Amino acid sequence: MKSSIESSIKEKWSTCYLSEAERNQERSDLSRSSYQRDYDRIIFSSAFRRLQNKTQVFPLPGTAFVHNRLTHSLEVASVGRSIGTIVGRSLAEKHFEKESLDYQFYYYELSNVIGAACLAHDLGNPAFGHSGEAAISHYFKSFSETSIEGTKLREIYNDVEWEDLTNFEGNANALRILTQSFHGKSALGMGLTKACLAAILKYPCESIAINKKKKHTKKYGFFQSEKAIFKQLVKDLNFVSDGTDPIVYKRHPFVYLVEAADDICYNIIDMEDAHRLGIISKTVVSEAFLKVIEEIDNPADDFTKIQLTYSSIGDDNEAISYLRAKAINTLTLECSRIFLENEEAIIHSDFNASLFSKIESTTQSLAHIEEMSLHQIYRHPKVLEIEVAGFNVMSGLLEMYLPAVLKEFKSPVDRTMVSLIPSQFRPKEEDAPYLKTMNVLDHISSMTDAFAVEHYRKLKGIEI
Repeated sequence: MKSSIESSIKEKWSTCYLSEAERNQERSDLSRSSYQRDYDRIIFSSAFRRLQNKTQVFPLPGTAFVHNRLTHSLEVASVGRSIGTIVGRSLAEKHFEKESLDYQFYYYELSNVIGAACLAHDLGNPAFGHSGEAAISHYFKSFSETSIEGTKLREIYNDVEWEDLTNFEGNANALRILTQSFHGKSALGMGLTKACLAAILKYPCESIAINKKKKHTKKYGFFQSEKAIFKQLVKDLNFVSDGTDPIVYKRHPFVYLVEAADDICYNIIDMEDAHRLGIISKTVVSEAFLKVIEEIDNPADDFTKIQLTYSSIGDDNEAISYLRAKAINTLTLECSRIFLENEEAIIHSDFNASLFSKIESTTQSLAHIEEMSLHQIYRHPKVLEIEVAGFNVMSGLLEMYLPAVLKEFKSPVDRTMVSLIPSQFRPKEEDAPYLKTMNVLDHISSMTDAFAVEHYRKLKGIEI
């Protein structure tokens, strides 16, 4: 019976990263594997570069250096590569012969897949963090009764399209950015492997399927404009269906590794940023990090030595950076251990939790960090100010652009507004209203914090 279970698990690992066409293609001798190319293509993309001026938590720029979306993504990729290496090598040694393609993938390439997916996981986030998402959603809810040439805004879209727009989701937008053929751009989007795309699909369902009681339907993972791409992806990589109307699938195993890297970084590094800005004291942050390391009690950690080394560092920022690195390493090892311990449930899509939450359930230190982050960091006046500003700017831009695009009979001002949309995002007159709307959202969500503010001020006549 045990050998039968092991055989089933091995077969699932073999079929969850390559379609048959990709499997044959991977046998060619290339200077870079497809998975390494994924990483490079994301790094060199315009969408990735724009993350350098998109808010992570604290306003940008500032006199003290804090993380933006780009530095956060790079750090998540670093942690993700480590988790991918630990897990991949364990799976390779456990299930496959060294000469096999599967062994080569898991031993050498899983880390590249997870690293690339980590780079891409925030590409769909608009300016001003989550307040940008909320602002876009709020616009459609608030202006649902607004008439555009005699038709209410709500009546322009069908029910599923309306759910997309009133619950704008950065995760779904990331899939769109990675796969969409924008005007004048490559017909294949970024041309990433299916394994990389699967690894960012934290919520493999459509917007009308949102159910916050389940991990994989807490949010949604694709817009209706990418529905065909999503359906082909889940078919090729053998996702487990959890419903057809609306469309819901269980998570791909690689998602848990990307999610863990993200959870580790923002939980720990937001605390480091708060210390640099003087919001939380060195004593409080250091005690929190030391408690994480002590509670998890990983055999690889020499806790006494860590305490002594920390005490010997004179510079406060450097001392906190040292503990941050140690805490991240401890959490990386622990998330990898939990993944491998729950391998059977994960590969059979029976794991309804995150790796990080499993650690939280057995320790008090992470819950303490989360509570401090919520009350002292995420509700800090500087953070709230940027949220309110972003909300007004993003809503205001939509209010100016969308009616101009949707009108059939355009005024001179409407035509000017449409001409201001970059050619790659500019809607075609023959497109359906939903696709035109998505093009407007492509334009607005791609803006950086600084550009969105500057553009808004110019269009409103505040600055000329």
